[in-house]
Amino acid sequence: MKTTGNTVFISGGSAGIGLAIAKKLQAAGNKIIINGRSWERLQKALGELNGAEAIQGDLSVEADRIRIADELKTQYPDVNIIVNNAGAAFGYLLSEQTNAYEKAQIEMNTNYFAIVHFNELLIPHLLQKEEAAIVNISSLAVYGSHKLLPTYGATKAALHSYTVALRYTYQEQGNLQVYEVYPPLVNTEFSAYIGGANGIPASEVADELFAGLAGNQFDIPVGETKRYAAAVGEAMSKLASEEAA
Repeated sequence: MKTTGNTVFISGGSAGIGLAIAKKLQAAGNKIIINGRSWERLQKALGELNGAEAIQGDLSVEADRIRIADELKTQYPDVNIIVNNAGAAFGYLLSEQTNAYEKAQIEMNTNYFAIVHFNELLIPHLLQKEEAAIVNISSLAVYGSHKLLPTYGATKAALHSYTVALRYTYQEQGNLQVYEVYPPLVNTEFSAYIGGANGIPASEVADELFAGLAGNQFDIPVGETKRYAAAVGEAMSKLASEEAA
């Protein structure tokens, strides 16, 4: 995938991982459009970016998803990379009886259903491009859950399964590439309540994504996640060898 001359839309781009990706890709010569719910936070982020633009809206809301997709296609017709970074997570203990069902609904809607729908709205447009990409930001949580994030991991596991299927669907066409990034704990405001200060910098995620795009590396584990990915890869290779024998 080319790493310059793209028009890139980044959800959740006003802070954290999304803003770090925006900075990295803009520095490489790409046009950046960031999205977020807060206009104030978007304006602050734009002050850290040179010539980027913003679309305010909540992608977890169907009407906003449709509006934003339409705006991208009409006002930014050159858009050819979509980075699905916006997410929701609740830190709590299931033993606290704190409406786990409602929290899980919000997480699943934001982290999975909204992404499936938003991609569906934009894929026909992306397929018209000579080169296009969808980047889904998942998580180390794909490999297992944490008691302080009891329902979040399941949403990222669902996103992973969908991403793999999406990649298989379009791999023969060649012009639409599907990437998945697996950050571990990252030092952002989003992760503060689970010890985010001990995590890696968001810029490391952006650097790994950039390298992945440049090398057509569709699965992009970051930091600690590389150990898990390597272990799974080794186990799958061993299983394939045993079946072949």
